[in-house]
Amino acid sequence: QEGSLCAQHCLNNLLQGEYFSPVELSSIAQQLDEEERMRMAEGGVSSEEYRTFLQQPSVNMDDSGFFSIQVISNALKVWGLELILFNSPEYQRLGIDPINEKSFICNYKEHWFTVRKLGKQWFNLNSLLMGPELISDTYLALFLAQLQQEGYSIFVVKGDLPDCEADQLLQMIRVQQMQRPKLIGEEAAQSRDQRLPRSDLDQAIEVNHPFDGTGMLDEDEENFQRALALSRQEIDMEDEEADLRRAIQLSMQGSRRSELSGSLPQNVPQMSRSGQTDSLSSEELRRRRQAYFEK
Repeated sequence: QEGSLCAQHCLNNLLQGEYFSPVELSSIAQQLDEEERMRMAEGGVSSEEYRTFLQQPSVNMDDSGFFSIQVISNALKVWGLELILFNSPEYQRLGIDPINEKSFICNYKEHWFTVRKLGKQWFNLNSLLMGPELISDTYLALFLAQLQQEGYSIFVVKGDLPDCEADQLLQMIRVQQMQRPKLIGEEAAQSRDQRLPRSDLDQAIEVNHPFDGTGMLDEDEENFQRALALSRQEIDMEDEEADLRRAIQLSMQGSRRSELSGSLPQNVPQMSRSGQTDSLSSEELRRRRQAYFEK
């Protein structure tokens, strides 16, 4: 993203091309300002309301590069596209599954970004990210619900989007994303954090970080990730214990110790607690356990 031109990036990411420049959006904003001025002038150019209006800054753009929803809406009208508020009672009554839409425009305070379906997959095209972020179909509704909870306004884009190369390509193939794109400036922050010692649990949380589209975790989500990391560690420990039991059973059945380093059979019958297990001393069990982990 360049400066605060998120509205421009939002539109161009939606349309998948350099269709709008800051100059063009500024022209739309100035046109809207002039239409509002003319409506205010109908009440009399000498009125207190009109003089106050002239003294106020534009609500459609500012010097930082911010543009209003009216500017974005008017820009999309050129392409025959319309914006409908996603969480409005009228739209909610339709009961449309978000996965059946084509794209969304999201806004919080002065930031705009696009979520769009390309081919058969959804992508978060937030210009604050270093690249597009894949959103699974099952996560889309949760992602939008999370944005609403955080105070975002979400607009459904209605109409036929222009053809683009990405959409044509992804109709034929599916994308797999192994690592979520970083936020702008996140890499520098991570390099600073890497200079600090981290616990094994913190590293496990980082490995299990969900690709949730926001790039940020609140306190509840962070606690959830800690619990998830711990549960996965417990599962791994249980798997190791199961492997150990299978290894001991094989060794008691006369298998060579070298076989333990290869792949163990997945369906070894469980031995009863009686019989050979009872005849093994604690020292023998300890020795075989140590040999297993060394393998």
